Amino acid sequence: MLPIDKLIGRIYPFFGFCLLFMAIGITGAMYYYHAPVPELTFANLTNMHSKGNAMPIFPMMFVTIACGAISGFHSTQSPLMARCIKNERLGRRVFYGAMITEGIVALIWAAAGMAFYGGVKELNEVMNTHGGNAAYVVNEISKTWLGTFGGILALLGVVAAPITSGDTAFRSARLIIADFLKLEQKSIRKRLYISVPIFAGALLLMQVGFDIIWRYMAWSNQTLSMVVLWTVTVYLVQQRKLYIISLIPAIFMTVVCSCYILVAPEGFRLTPELGYTIGGIISLIIVGIFIAYTYYWKKSPKAVSK
Repeated sequence: MLPIDKLIGRIYPFFGFCLLFMAIGITGAMYYYHAPVPELTFANLTNMHSKGNAMPIFPMMFVTIACGAISGFHSTQSPLMARCIKNERLGRRVFYGAMITEGIVALIWAAAGMAFYGGVKELNEVMNTHGGNAAYVVNEISKTWLGTFGGILALLGVVAAPITSGDTAFRSARLIIADFLKLEQKSIRKRLYISVPIFAGALLLMQVGFDIIWRYMAWSNQTLSMVVLWTVTVYLVQQRKLYIISLIPAIFMTVVCSCYILVAPEGFRLTPELGYTIGGIISLIIVGIFIAYTYYWKKSPKAVSK
């Protein structure tokens, strides 16, 4: 409901501090306590998940770590953040820097989880005992290694991620709908016209179960990144630019998203072999459509005039 400078500009810097404190604090604690982080070897490059084949590394890993590597949600925030930065050059620092930071945070917690409990097997046992509740692991590690106060700051750094994601998701949804309907947003009454239905829909979704919603969010997030990558690729083709730089990740994410919804427990639950086959066919069809579009567009009058 509030303008971005009234909330994000005032409160989020504190959350950002907590996130940095958490990353530095947990990393320092691993060195201080001489925590045994498992070595990376070829023998370790296997699926160590307790559910085994039900959770194959591909495509599960590329959807589970939804923001550390590539994120559709970040792309939806670009119009919002573009209004907040003073110079276009800051875009690289804001967007690329945020993704790199989130990737580092993901690696820190992966290492901390294995180190704290003594290995992947022990971490699996704890996760299974507590129903896969990652919040329990974060809470125990933070309070044990960083004390009560440090643990609270670390927890805020982790909890802030879904809170701020929800906040910016609602705000960007309101602004997107307002732009589409050409409905001004200066008055509170006009904001309520859009916000109330959005809140009602969110409340209805919450009855399904947050863990299920979160997994669907992760998949839809990556699917959105796939759509954005294809959009960027088409734009680069039209501008006669080097479109292969976005084409390769677009194809990869198409395979990931197609295969995930086919084999995931919350998806169609196909066997990995069948899911990979169908996902590969879907991806080939989309690539074929792109090749056909590129061929016919280059021969169109618009392409010739450029």
